[in-house]
Amino acid sequence: MQQQQSQQQQPFYTPKGQQLAQAPDIISTKDLSYLTDMLSWNLLALKKAHFFASQCKMTEISQAIEKSCQMHQRHYQQILNHMQKHTGQQPQQPNQGQIQSQQMQ
Repeated sequence: MQQQQSQQQQPFYTPKGQQLAQAPDIISTKDLSYLTDMLSWNLLALKKAHFFASQCKMTEISQAIEKSCQMHQRHYQQILNHMQKHTGQQPQQPNQGQIQSQQMQ
């Protein structure tokens, strides 16, 4: 009986070589800490890319750097949306003007 129950339950880990089809519905404290770090990393990369693009004299290179800036902004938003969805909290999102002013700092 106990063997049947354990076979029906999903493991908390993914066996080697397998991937989850979607993210789990909960976020642990450790996960939340890592996600917060990821937000910080993407925001820093976004700011640096924007700064370097503004300093670049060659338009082609500047545009390529701006594309990476937009990529980091998308990643930032995706992580934030995931956190909001799974924590049930609505953290304050900076509006576009705040993001641009932070990028200038």
